[in-house]
Amino acid sequence: MEHLNEYLDFIRTVEGIKSVTRTAWTKTGRQESTAEHSFRLALLALTLIDEFPELDAKKVLSMCLIHDLGELYAGDIPAISNTDPLAKSKQEYLDICRIFQFLPEPKRSEFLSLWNEYNNCSIPEAHLVKALDKAETILQHNQGKNPPDFDYAFNLTYGASYFKGDPRLEELRSILDAETNVVIEHTQEKENHHL
Repeated sequence: MEHLNEYLDFIRTVEGIKSVTRTAWTKTGRQESTAEHSFRLALLALTLIDEFPELDAKKVLSMCLIHDLGELYAGDIPAISNTDPLAKSKQEYLDICRIFQFLPEPKRSEFLSLWNEYNNCSIPEAHLVKALDKAETILQHNQGKNPPDFDYAFNLTYGASYFKGDPRLEELRSILDAETNVVIEHTQEKENHHL
């Protein structure tokens, strides 16, 4: 393998994504890492990919794995507090270029193209990954042991537009929203019980 050392440098660099935390908590109350989110997103996509036979499965899984690598240097900016999406996107682009510099051509261009397609939601595969990215986050919010002031209602609007227009994604969103409503109800019951 001609470029093995460069590939290993890239893999060594992205190891840091294991330490980038998100505003999501596991069911044990530990903050989730970006790597854990990307892993479960890829597993969700792999589980559902046969429902989308018109899509390129390799491209979907590849996008799942690289979509948040841009958080390596600047960290995760929670959607609920992201007041400047354009600045966030610009910073992630600069960071993703910095990360992909370790890769030789044509792999560097391939990964950058995938990341751009995802970020711009310019192909059907990217649209699916955007929806599943939101779905995995909502699942984690509903499943996690979150801080007492956690805003579960945010889940009901978070990324909703990515699920529209495809009956398969609309069905998934319906299940997630129903689950979120149950979590909200249980949380309110607990709060009322403690009063």
